[in-house]
Amino acid sequence: MTDSTDRTLDAVGPRLKRLRQRRDITLADLADETGISTSTLSRLEAGLRRPTLEQLLPLARAHGVTLDELVDAPPTGDPRVNLRPIPSGDGGTVVPLSRRAGGIQAYKFILPAGRDDAEPELRTHEGHDWAFVLNGRLRLVLGEHDLTLEPGEAVEFDTRTPHWFGATSSGPVEFLSLVGKQGERAHVRAAPVRQAGR
Repeated sequence: MTDSTDRTLDAVGPRLKRLRQRRDITLADLADETGISTSTLSRLEAGLRRPTLEQLLPLARAHGVTLDELVDAPPTGDPRVNLRPIPSGDGGTVVPLSRRAGGIQAYKFILPAGRDDAEPELRTHEGHDWAFVLNGRLRLVLGEHDLTLEPGEAVEFDTRTPHWFGATSSGPVEFLSLVGKQGERAHVRAAPVRQAGR
């Protein structure tokens, strides 16, 4: 292995510990979620053991992060677009998918499992939002409506309507979001409906 690979793997332990502490769960809780023993998790966090892919996958899923974020993988692709994950204060991760001055911006959100009884803090701002659920269940509070979206479902709304996104207690959620300034909406094309007899 190269020196950079060694350094990357050595940094995984402290990152795992920070993610677990940020979620305020014990090693025993994490062992129950992942099926990895508490002693192995403890050794991984302390850097006394190198993680395998079989361990990293359930850990990333449990913490609601990507594998890239978990191992701090080097950037790939177009160097003008830095798609590095950005941690958010609530334990979630935001991955910018586009870099364009003005216009519609694309993001991928990864949010850890939430509490169904949590009181959401609704926000408003200028713009339009379109969200598409990839994995998990997305709770969206939109004005007076409290919706749960499943994978493959989408929603579009004016962001001047008070709103809040979050995961349910069933587990983490991943969703795509297109955000445009006021007046810019995602344009959805659909095949025309065929009338009977034509």
